Amino acid sequence: MARMIEELEDETGAVIKYKRHANGRGLVSPTARVAESAYIEPTAYVEADARVGMEAYIGAGSWIDKRATVGDRAFVGANVHVGAGCVVGSGVKIGSGVKLGENAMVGNGARVERDTQVPAGAVIELRGAAAARAALTTPLRPPRPQQRDTRAPRTSRRAA
Repeated sequence: MARMIEELEDETGAVIKYKRHANGRGLVSPTARVAESAYIEPTAYVEADARVGMEAYIGAGSWIDKRATVGDRAFVGANVHVGAGCVVGSGVKIGSGVKLGENAMVGNGARVERDTQVPAGAVIELRGAAAARAALTTPLRPPRPQQRDTRAPRTSRRAA
């Protein structure tokens, strides 16, 4: 049986313990939050305080840096570096070989073509007809069930 905890040494010589994600066996920092339904390829890393949403896919050799967020149903291709503090929205598709600089933001439904360098702090958003289609096809949250008032009806207390 494969080991569930891996110890790796960082550039400063400190030993960091990673755990293997149950779905895909990628290496995940103990302080990262990764949804159970996400798939992390075995050679991918998710660093400290990063978040990976439901049904997200992180490709082989990819690195999700510290404090980065990858949204629900996002696709991150192979050998992608998501920089520290980046926010990748829901339904985003990132091609292989992309490097997102620190604190970059990729809006919901946007695409980043393969082998692209996104500068630090850049914002990529969906515009035009594609944005309208994405807004129309994005399912809305189901309405909250209304609670019925089971208390006795109030009576009027006015003096006659």
